[in-house]
Amino acid sequence: MARSPRNAVPASGADKPLLSVLRGQRLATPPMWLMRQAGRYLPEYRRLRQDKGSFLNLVCDSAAAADVTLQPLERFDFDAAILFSDILIVPFAIGQNLSFVAGEGPRLTPPLVSADLDALTPTLTRFEPIYETVRKVKTRLSPDKTLIGFAGSPWTVATYMIAGQGSRDQSETRRLAYSDSGRFSAIIERIEKVTFQYLCGQVEAGAEVLQLFDSWAGSLAPSEFEKWVIAPTARLVEKLRHEHPDVPIVGFPKGAGGKIAAYARETGVDCVGLDETVDPHWANRELPKGLPVQGNLDPLALLAGGEAMRVAVKQVLDAFSERPHIFNLGHGILPETPIDHVEQLVALVKGTNG
Repeated sequence: MARSPRNAVPASGADKPLLSVLRGQRLATPPMWLMRQAGRYLPEYRRLRQDKGSFLNLVCDSAAAADVTLQPLERFDFDAAILFSDILIVPFAIGQNLSFVAGEGPRLTPPLVSADLDALTPTLTRFEPIYETVRKVKTRLSPDKTLIGFAGSPWTVATYMIAGQGSRDQSETRRLAYSDSGRFSAIIERIEKVTFQYLCGQVEAGAEVLQLFDSWAGSLAPSEFEKWVIAPTARLVEKLRHEHPDVPIVGFPKGAGGKIAAYARETGVDCVGLDETVDPHWANRELPKGLPVQGNLDPLALLAGGEAMRVAVKQVLDAFSERPHIFNLGHGILPETPIDHVEQLVALVKGTNG
């Protein structure tokens, strides 16, 4: 549940500013990190990615993945590193084959729209390189920076497992949830169980915060959102809080719109991530008082830079000036984003733009 906010304090007064905010403290300068901050907009990432030959090879090479995780912090004054991995490591461990097709995205086989979940052979050792990445990053991370672990939320992971790939409207998964809720519940339960193991392993390896990405939460009708986004997330949060009570959990239900208020009240997450379509003033008004929020600059405003970015940044900062706030994008940084725009963004948020 949301923690009680305290009075604002300077960021310099907190050992780890991001953790302070997640524990309910409002800082005069909000901590910041960016979704997909380790990735294709950085030339050092592109070089390493080319050397490894495939995305999955890079993710499973712990030394290289640790380097990628830390690359953005070597350039920018971010307050957190987020583990370099992928949400589809969970179905990979459940037993589906995982590959990434250039220009098209991930593929999982066999897709569960036609295959039997019980025919898959779980291989939880596939988590081991990820845990080793966390351990390597933790030993190298500056003591004032926070290490974020993550996983996909059950609904979003299920959409990939059932269709075998990403889709525009998740129609195959939505149809299965309506037509055979028993079978779909079994898939969700398996994902929950394995995700819990995976996230506990990340914490034991050194992750200090966990984020649950529900990238396709916006595709569901309200009653289905309650069943397949809120309920599984609430169960997962409860189990994680029992096992690791001091580890804050951020929930990011992308596209949920007005359903975010119910998500915030009912899942028990410590912080809600907001995508760029959410009016920050509405969110500040409608979300539980004192609940930390994360977000929500439009990635295209960062891409545009200049005055458009300055205005958009000010709107976000003003909206959350009285609430515990972690500055972030509303979704991942775009690959074509100029590095100097990121530098300008950090200066704007940190108040060092002269």
